Amino acid sequence: TPNFIKSPEDQIGISGGVASFVCQASGEPKPRITWMKKGKKVSSQRFEVGAASHENNNPLRTHRDEAIYECTATNTAGPRIRTRAAVAQSSTNMVRDKQS
Repeated sequence: TPNFIKSPEDQIGISGGVASFVCQASGEPKPRITWMKKGKKVSSQRFEVGAASHENNNPLRTHRDEAIYECTATNTAGPRIRTRAAVAQSSTNMVRDKQS
């Protein structure tokens, strides 16, 4: 049965910034990692899914990339396991110094 070694963490980014997720799983046989965004497999050229099981948004687009991303690990020895992380958009003008 697969087990997660590292799970993705929620990200808060600004438009034009970059969000990265890391998802790693162990097991015998070695689990296959897949990423889903809004229920669809991630396959866009804007994302990189590599051997280290990273997913990168380059760069973030305001509403298009705000979503829950799901990492799934599967192998033939057991049921698939899933974990999730979210990307939320932060406005740069949300943080201001209030001076009297």
